[in-house]
Amino acid sequence: MAASDGAGRLRYTRSMLAYLIVFLGAGLGGALRHGVNLTCARYCGLEFPWGTMIINIIGSTVMGLAIGYFAFKATESWSQSVRLFATTGILGGFTTFSAFSLETVLLWERGNATGAILYVVGSVVLAIIGLALGLALVRTLT
Repeated sequence: MAASDGAGRLRYTRSMLAYLIVFLGAGLGGALRHGVNLTCARYCGLEFPWGTMIINIIGSTVMGLAIGYFAFKATESWSQSVRLFATTGILGGFTTFSAFSLETVLLWERGNATGAILYVVGSVVLAIIGLALGLALVRTLT
C-alpha cells in the first residue's frame, strides 16, 4: 500500500466527518427554526410571516457574532469542526439568510459594492421569479 493511499483515506474520512458535523448542526438548526415558526404563529398569527422575518434577523445577527468571534477572538482550540457545526450547520439549518447576509457584507467590505448590490438584487429577484415559475408550472400541470 502506497503512502498516498493512507493520506487519501484520511482526507476522505475528514471530508465525511465534516459532512456529518454539518448534517447534525443543520438538524438542530432546522428544529430551532420550526420552534420559532410555531411560536410566532401562535402568538403573532398567520397574516404576516413574522416567524421567517424573526428567524432571518436572529440568524444574521448570530452569524455576525459567530464569524466575528471566530475571526478575532477564538483561539486555536476552536477547530474548523466547531466552526462548521455552528455556522454552516446550526445557522445554515436555521436560516440560509444568515449566509446570504454574511456574503453580502463581505463583498461590500472588500470594496465590491457593485457585486454586493448585484448579489442582493439578483438573489432576491431571481429567487422570487424562480418560485413563481415553479408554482405556475405545477398549477399548469395539475
